[in-house]
Amino acid sequence: TETFVKDVPNIVNIKVVLNKVSVTTGKMAFAGTNDNVYITLIGTDDTSDTFNLHNWGQNLVRGTTNVYYFSCKKHLGDIVLIRLEKSPHLLGDDWFCSMVTVEFEEKTYNFPCYRWLKGKESLELREGKAKKPQEDQLDILQKHRKSELESRRTLIQWAATEENIPKHVHYERPEDLPSELQLSYTKETELNFSIFKALADLGLGGITCNRDSWESMKIYEKFFNHYKTTNISEKVQKYWKEDSFFGYQYLNGTNPILIKQCKQIPPNFPVTNDMVHEFLEKSSSLQEELEKGSIYLVDYELLDGIETNIIDNKKQYLPAPLCLLYLDNEENLMPIAIQLEQKAGPENPIFLPSDSVCWLLAKTYVRSADFNYFELVTHLLRTHLLAEVFCVATLRQLPSVHPVFKVLIPHMRYTLHINILARNTLVSKGGVLDEVSSCGGKGISEVIQRGLTSLTYSALCLPDDIAARGVGGIPNYHYRDDGLKLWAAINRFVEGILKHYYPADKDVLEDTELQAWIEDIFTNGFLGREQSGIPETFLTVHELTNFLTVVIFTCSVQHSAVNSGQFDYCSWMPNAPPTMTRPPPTTKQDLIFSELIHSIADKNSTLKTLAVTRMVSYSYLDKVKLGDYPEKQFTEKRPQDLILKFRSELEKIEDEINARNTSIEIKYTYMLPSVVENSVAV
Repeated sequence: TETFVKDVPNIVNIKVVLNKVSVTTGKMAFAGTNDNVYITLIGTDDTSDTFNLHNWGQNLVRGTTNVYYFSCKKHLGDIVLIRLEKSPHLLGDDWFCSMVTVEFEEKTYNFPCYRWLKGKESLELREGKAKKPQEDQLDILQKHRKSELESRRTLIQWAATEENIPKHVHYERPEDLPSELQLSYTKETELNFSIFKALADLGLGGITCNRDSWESMKIYEKFFNHYKTTNISEKVQKYWKEDSFFGYQYLNGTNPILIKQCKQIPPNFPVTNDMVHEFLEKSSSLQEELEKGSIYLVDYELLDGIETNIIDNKKQYLPAPLCLLYLDNEENLMPIAIQLEQKAGPENPIFLPSDSVCWLLAKTYVRSADFNYFELVTHLLRTHLLAEVFCVATLRQLPSVHPVFKVLIPHMRYTLHINILARNTLVSKGGVLDEVSSCGGKGISEVIQRGLTSLTYSALCLPDDIAARGVGGIPNYHYRDDGLKLWAAINRFVEGILKHYYPADKDVLEDTELQAWIEDIFTNGFLGREQSGIPETFLTVHELTNFLTVVIFTCSVQHSAVNSGQFDYCSWMPNAPPTMTRPPPTTKQDLIFSELIHSIADKNSTLKTLAVTRMVSYSYLDKVKLGDYPEKQFTEKRPQDLILKFRSELEKIEDEINARNTSIEIKYTYMLPSVVENSVAV
């Protein structure tokens, strides 16, 4: 719609120019307003009168752009700020402003907003061209940068719930967050509904409070076959006992970051050639395979000695196993030895594939350990908690006009809201993990603390991590292959943006806001641990490029890789028991298969785990996929062109992954760009 805000006055000898303001209202529910909205233009030379953007009736309608014309007798110079003011009309009506464009004296100025204005509120917006702090020479703009950050630091503060765990935002309830950081009405409605839908899909009804063990595997199979499964979860049910599938999950399951090449058998895992030679190629030996690089190790040392949970007055058990795997000539990664605790000894036997039911039970204990490690370290700590650290530091240290803010803020959508929900409902006392997992209670905090202590910067850099673990040559490692392609695409995109705004290393060194940002992350996220390798300052454009790649990759690709497959791999509970109700076996005495079902999680733990993993596996309507930037943070042509190029690269990667998937039985889709969400939003 077009409206004349103020008619051109008919005054002799005064040059009056008709100017244009375009105001875009957000597309989300309830974004429009009936309230009075006013605009003032602030230029380098003068400030305009205040104009009322009102058209009697709902003018600022959801998902529309309204155009207004006005006259201004003053010479304002270049427009550097605009002031938006909203005052209630009758009962008051919140408004979400996306963008304001001003055409003034034959120049066009864009003012990204993407904010809610609530009640009687005033907001000043910077012109959208990205600027580093050292580039702002005008006093008014320097003051605006400072004022914006002071306001943000009041709204967004650090808090610490536990020692030696990354700090987080101080809000305890998501509804107390600034409105633009909360879930949209659509997303929140879907999320609230999804838990009930998950229960309905699973047909759980009234049995989620049943603490009985499963009577038999057949009864669990009958239950499993009656609820809504996925193609992969059905394959998990089919293959979970097979050694090749056990090994496959270390490459392409929910926890694909632990496996590493083994050059020497650890002293606390005394596997000998006599034990395993029959599982190797004929005429080969363990030492020869170690030297060839075909032996791999997964070590859950981090779980050793963790205080385990008490569920329904029953002690739960969490092993800290070591697992040796062999890459055979058919390119299968096969487990060949398992020890369930870290300290070698007669009561901690090494289980072998020839041990029949004992071998299956040993693998099940390993899978339970993997579930607990995955949920708390790989998933919670290394994606959710780090994403929150990056988000809080960004909001506190970088103003909206900063180029790094513009790069990163799309990758922080909904993260604070989601993480507050997770703290309140998943890992809190009485939360889901506290009620169903073997390391609930104090164990949850201790596992996360140990995970942070052992976390290094290189482990977050995918190419470095692949090299350090020695897994560059394992075939059919789709997580690695897809991840490296996406890492490279993100890195090229970030490099292009940064070269535009930081042509020389000195530009990075002189950026005081950027240096404060990384110091905030180092101090409050990684708790000042120098041994982590996390940078405390940035010296070069290359260092900054690598770190921003880590941030974007962690918040999008890595989260998708470890989150999206939870229901696929955890719904067949014997494949990923959240807890074990009996201690790990201390002998290789003969067991019967029915004993296995009585060692794994009871009905309540199983079903609550299924409901949560089902909920986080839904695809929500307002998802923003990797490469999509619905908010126009960058207004200049060069970054917009780079976004288009990035999107084109992602489309090519999508085609390559889809082509690969046509020839494999278990499709690996978690890192498809169309599946990867731009942020930790679930």
